[in-house]
Amino acid sequence: MNTTALAQIFSSTEPVIALHCSGSGSAQWRKLSDALGSRHEFIAPEHYGCESTGPWSGERAFTLADEAARTVGIIDASCAKVHLVGHSYGGGVALRAALERPQRVASLTLYEPSAFHLLKTMGSYGAHALAEIIAISKRTADSVSCGDYRGAAASFVDYWGGRGAWQALRPSVQAALTRWAPKAPLDFRALIDERTPASAYTALRIPVLIMRGQHAPVPTRAIAEHLPMLLPAARLAVVEGAGHMGPVTHADKVNAAIVRHIAEVDSTICTS
Repeated sequence: MNTTALAQIFSSTEPVIALHCSGSGSAQWRKLSDALGSRHEFIAPEHYGCESTGPWSGERAFTLADEAARTVGIIDASCAKVHLVGHSYGGGVALRAALERPQRVASLTLYEPSAFHLLKTMGSYGAHALAEIIAISKRTADSVSCGDYRGAAASFVDYWGGRGAWQALRPSVQAALTRWAPKAPLDFRALIDERTPASAYTALRIPVLIMRGQHAPVPTRAIAEHLPMLLPAARLAVVEGAGHMGPVTHADKVNAAIVRHIAEVDSTICTS
C-alpha cells in the first residue's frame, strides 16, 4: 500500500500500528483488531521474512532500523499521531520507530520487548541474561547455517514457548516457521547489536505500558523491568499465568490492557 493510500485511510483518527513477534505475522493481532473495533484504524505490518513481505535484500548487514523503516513510513503517512504496539521483536522494532519519530507517537504498548542491547548496560544480571540469549541465537544460527531450518525453528519455538511448544503446533504452522527460520539469526543480531544508548530512551516522554508474563524468560523479564527506569512515563504490568507468548496464549487479558491504555491516552488528548 502506497503512502498516499495510507494517508487517506489514517486521515480521521489516530491509527494503531501493531508489530508482531519473530516468526509470527499480522494474524497474531486479529483479536486486538476486534477488541479495538471501529474506534481506531488498525494496521499490522509484517516484517522481513514473512511470506507477504519477502526476505531481506542482503545488500548490507541487516539492522533494526531496516526493519523499522516500514513502520516509520506508515507513521509519516498518517495525518495524526499513532499508537504503537509491539510484542517481543515487534516491541524492539516499535521502540526503534518511536525513537525515530518521537513527536508522532501518541502511546507505546510493549509486551516483553526484546531490546537485547540493553542487557549490556545492566551489570552481572544483564550479562547472565545476555549470555542466555546469545546461546539460543548461536544454536539457531548454527542450525540455519547447516540447512536444518526445521531444527532451528523448533529450538526457537521451544525456547520462547516452553518445552513441547513446537510439537503442539499444527503441521502447517511448523512448515511456515521452517520457511521463516533463516530470518531468525538476523533478528537476534539486529537486537543484540542495536547501537542506541540507554540514555536515548529518556527522550520518549509519551505514555508507555510495558507488560511481561508472570513466567517470562530471564532476558525479557529483565528488559521489561528495566525499561520503566529509562522511560519517563512508563509503567509495568504483569500478566498472571502468562509467559513470553502472552499476546497469543492470554490474548483476552493482554488485549484488554492494550485497549485500556490506548483509551486512557485518547481521553487525555481529548481533554487537553
